[in-house]
Amino acid sequence: MPIHRRLPKRGFTNVFKKTYTEINLDQLDRISSPEVSLQDLLKAHLIKKESEAVKILGRGEITSSKKIFAHKFSQSARQKIEKAGGQTVVIGS
Repeated sequence: MPIHRRLPKRGFTNVFKKTYTEINLDQLDRISSPEVSLQDLLKAHLIKKESEAVKILGRGEITSSKKIFAHKFSQSARQKIEKAGGQTVVIGS
């Protein structure tokens, strides 16, 4: 039997892949603080560690104006936050 049939098939794992913890706007609306930082997300139990990379997604609505700090924002989340009078701040890189 040829060697390519005897060896197991294995996939490719990218060791440099960046994973983000995803948080939606309806989850952020529960936080009453006017500025939402990683410490606030940790206190609200939305993230497990402060060192996690966070991406804000646009599901739901945000009712109050907030200044939100995160590593990434989806386009719909950015539009909804700015429409409510808030501000998005990209941290890290």
